[in-house]
Amino acid sequence: MHVHTLENWQHNHEFSVINETGERRTQYVLILTAVTMIAEIIAGSVYGSMALLADGWHMGTHVAAFMITIFAYHYARKHAKNPAYTFGTGKVNVLGGFASAVALAVVALVMLVESVQRIMDPQIIQFNQAIAVACLGLIVNIISAFLLKNHDHSHGHHHEHHHDHNLRAAYLHVLADALTSLLAIVALLSGKYFGWNWLDPIMGIVGAIIITRWSFGLLKQTSPILLDTSIDKEYQSAIKEAIENDSDNRISDIHIWKVGANHYAAIISLVTHYPNATSHYKELLSDFHKLSHVTIEINACASEPCVVANNA
Repeated sequence: MHVHTLENWQHNHEFSVINETGERRTQYVLILTAVTMIAEIIAGSVYGSMALLADGWHMGTHVAAFMITIFAYHYARKHAKNPAYTFGTGKVNVLGGFASAVALAVVALVMLVESVQRIMDPQIIQFNQAIAVACLGLIVNIISAFLLKNHDHSHGHHHEHHHDHNLRAAYLHVLADALTSLLAIVALLSGKYFGWNWLDPIMGIVGAIIITRWSFGLLKQTSPILLDTSIDKEYQSAIKEAIENDSDNRISDIHIWKVGANHYAAIISLVTHYPNATSHYKELLSDFHKLSHVTIEINACASEPCVVANNA
């Protein structure tokens, strides 16, 4: 019968990014964006500006993205200790960032299609009203970007916030909003003073291309984590070297993958003639701070020599 607690041998599975200030500021940005979205969609429809209407639609997808961001924060925090999730909810924020990146790609496609249609079928634009609403949208975007970016900088010493893909996605959506608002203003001013009405849909196309690039970049950051991509080869080689330089240890199998934005888990199987306690091998890896969850399997060799290939 065991009389000791198991806590000393149990792993912590709380790998989610807890960012309450980022969550609260995202809520403020959600409200600002929703109000501006309604104003721009109505104004764009009434005054005939594709750039302004595209900015309003764009903001609509951002409202949905900010809701995803807030939901991801809430869900990750609520279920952080839920045993139903093998390695906790560390990837929920990453999944939120991935979903927001998909939303960015969708709105870029919508902007592109509608802009091409406006080139083929130009619309009459009421410039003064459209410019006023676009300027309002830009002001809201600048305030929103300041809220999110300022938070990121003020918490820069907390390493985990550098990899809050959820907050990063929200910030990119705000930047995309600011870009489309700025392009709309440039297009509308050019149309009003130079008669370049064709520039309005062209700016919609330019905005769609830039936003697509941002979306692709965020997808490249988040999708490898969701697909359990291994840690970089140099880091993995250093881990193998740390273990194999001790005694006659040879690693027969190794798996390292992200369980959250900033945390890696590792399962390492080794073969040796002189087995030690698992704590000994974990101590060998104590300087590898990226490893938050390490499982060691020790296979003792029989009396005959053990030969293990070095291609594990």
